[in-house]
Amino acid sequence: MKRPETSATGPRTRACLVTLARYFLRLGATGFGGPVALCGLMERDLVERRGWLTPAELRDMIAVCQSMPGPLAVQVGIFIGYRRCGVWGAWVAGVALILPAFAMVALLAAAYARLGDLPWVTAVVYGVNPAVIALILQSWWRLVRLGMDDRFQWSLAAVGLVATLTMGGQLAAVFLAAGTAGALWYGARPKGTAPLVAVASPWALGKLVGFFFVTGSVSFGSALAVVPLLETGLVQRGHWLSTHDFLVAVAAGMITPGPVMTIATFAGYLVAGLPGAVICTVAVFLPSFLLVLLVAPLLLRHRARSGVQGFLRGVYGAAIGAILGAAMLLGRGAIGDWLTALIAAGGLAALLRFRIGNPLLMGIAAAIGLVAFPLLHPAWVLAR
Repeated sequence: MKRPETSATGPRTRACLVTLARYFLRLGATGFGGPVALCGLMERDLVERRGWLTPAELRDMIAVCQSMPGPLAVQVGIFIGYRRCGVWGAWVAGVALILPAFAMVALLAAAYARLGDLPWVTAVVYGVNPAVIALILQSWWRLVRLGMDDRFQWSLAAVGLVATLTMGGQLAAVFLAAGTAGALWYGARPKGTAPLVAVASPWALGKLVGFFFVTGSVSFGSALAVVPLLETGLVQRGHWLSTHDFLVAVAAGMITPGPVMTIATFAGYLVAGLPGAVICTVAVFLPSFLLVLLVAPLLLRHRARSGVQGFLRGVYGAAIGAILGAAMLLGRGAIGDWLTALIAAGGLAALLRFRIGNPLLMGIAAAIGLVAFPLLHPAWVLAR
């Protein structure tokens, strides 16, 4: 891959940075569908329409970023910014892609923090939560079709599933172990290719920031593969959020455009208001910037080696199991009666069969919740 086109300061660089900022702000404000969809939009816009990159260059960027922990679409955006405008371009592109999602999720968190105890908010969440489960399962199926090739990967997926259901916070170690197993296996056998906002102490907020920085540093695969790790750290161990709050945070990350990891924005706001949202967002995305700028060129040179490819395939297999496990764990808190089961099943069918958009699905589910909740008065929801 070529070196960045420009790295010196000057009018040309400033114009390049402005162009980058405009494009990635628009993409971050309109790009629904998760990392795969965002990368597809980048290919359409920057390869086919603008000619910023060749197809081979973009494929290389995606391959390198898939080999590193962190949110894929954000890392590809950072890499494109580096390719176009050097180090400053990397920072501008990444921040511009994240910023719209941060603003939207922070506003949703503020509304939830102040209105979470109102009956209509509970009714909306009652309908939306099972739709979140459908979205996770749809993403799981899409990832299965994209990258599961053989029985060995499926055996690693089974390990990931069991680990998610039983080990929780040890998923980072499981991913690394699965990658090592894949490197050994495929390297040896080469083949062709809510609550009011809490006032957290500085020490408590520091622990939360540290948790998100570590999460951003070890989150291989889709952002949804990190949901079990987030649930363990935020709900089970840290007790930062209730299961109910966590499901709402996941929903906020999925129904807004941009990266799903803005779950950190929502959680940070509930714990420490707007400062918490800002700091936790920085913490979870900062590793992506550091990895792309420091590690990506090295990985690009060596990614064709069989051991590296095997590591990636092993991690991918474990992530597939982890996503399914996440859906099962979250389903316990989201599906408690016949209607929520129907919303989850019907939402999954609509996503797979009719390919409806995430916002439309969430809007329909929210409307169902508003109508049905006052009629059914589900005791299992009211008891939480």
